[in-house]
Amino acid sequence: MAKKLNSTTKVVGIVLLVVGIGLVFWGYQMSGALGSQLTKTLTGSMPEAVMYRYIGGAACFFAGLFLTLKR
Repeated sequence: MAKKLNSTTKVVGIVLLVVGIGLVFWGYQMSGALGSQLTKTLTGSMPEAVMYRYIGGAACFFAGLFLTLKR
């Protein structure tokens, strides 16, 4: 039973890694859009949608990394 739980944890960790990378990439793509560039120029900061994807992507990535590397 413990071995099955361990393999399930690894699979969830890998899924979180992929989702995290995807969210960061999506945020990066959004930051290059015209609307994001305009917001950055006018306000001096990134739009909230981009920051949410960066933060969510980083959280998913590190949670996935922890679950994947956990013994």
